[in-house]
Amino acid sequence: MGNDTPFAQRPVIILGAGIIGCATARQLLLNGFRVILVAEYLPGDQNIFYASAWAGAAWHAAGGICPEYQYLQAVTHRHLLMMAQEDLESGVCIVDSREYLEQPPSSSSLWGKNVVSKFRELGPDEYPSNFSCGWAFDSLVTDPTRHMPYLGKKITSLGGHFIRKRVESLQELYTMFPESYIFINASGLGSKSLTDVQDDKCFPERGQNVFLRTGNCKTMYFRNGKEYTYIIPRPLSNGLVLGGVKERDNVSPEVDMEIARDEIARAHRLAPDIIPENPSEDALSYIVGIRPSRQGGFRLDSEQIGSRIILSAYGFGGGGYAFSYGVADALTKMVEKAECENVILQAGS
Repeated sequence: MGNDTPFAQRPVIILGAGIIGCATARQLLLNGFRVILVAEYLPGDQNIFYASAWAGAAWHAAGGICPEYQYLQAVTHRHLLMMAQEDLESGVCIVDSREYLEQPPSSSSLWGKNVVSKFRELGPDEYPSNFSCGWAFDSLVTDPTRHMPYLGKKITSLGGHFIRKRVESLQELYTMFPESYIFINASGLGSKSLTDVQDDKCFPERGQNVFLRTGNCKTMYFRNGKEYTYIIPRPLSNGLVLGGVKERDNVSPEVDMEIARDEIARAHRLAPDIIPENPSEDALSYIVGIRPSRQGGFRLDSEQIGSRIILSAYGFGGGGYAFSYGVADALTKMVEKAECENVILQAGS
């Protein structure tokens, strides 16, 4: 590709092929941009450091985030809802949800009622007596074992390309793709070790869940408070994901049975009619994944370094799926802004 190739025809290079990188690639391709993804792990992989393969992946309104980030989640909900309604292969399903709160809610966690369907406050007879209040609503769950391969196929069919490669720096990417102007760093935990990023706010956070095989998998449960617990349905895989736990700086792949037993006990307390106290061992399996977390929250920004534009989108911890398509939309707008400025700049020269 020569130096006279128009700006918009030069491929956008994405580092990382987790849910953030792949959702962004899909959106850019749908908007007519060329895209190449470079990553150590690709859709379909099952390494514990490829967090997108193991996520609980429920859409849940996050508390304590600014209105701009609330909107990112709202955009994600819009995209996922369309997939749930129109594309079974995507692995996205609409499920009935119940959320029980130990304390009266702060307004910061109530904003989601403007996004979800069928939101209502539960009556005192509809939730356990040890809670302060509860909500019911329709929400969305994504089955990562289906969604990541689905995204991989979608990206390829739209003309995107994957390159399996571990890179040690962004500079390595610039050398690989000298003709490209725009690079997106969606490398998750990789941003801690990239030699020209070295973001020390990034840290690994180990998650471990229990998967319970059961046909009774149509309702999602959340407990907010001292005993943070979730039960996430997998209707297409006939099971429930029971969690959760967060262990900072632990990257052990070994299943901790003490944690597993505690998660089952907490899930039983939360929904005793669905989760037995002692489920049969042959109905259980275990999930371990390392979340790419970041102190102070995720990074989402654009900066110009020399002639290149570097967009950063990493550090989403356990929230990657809930933010994914909203972040993809925001990054696509940043790419279009760069394209617009290039067109105007060239027109004036």
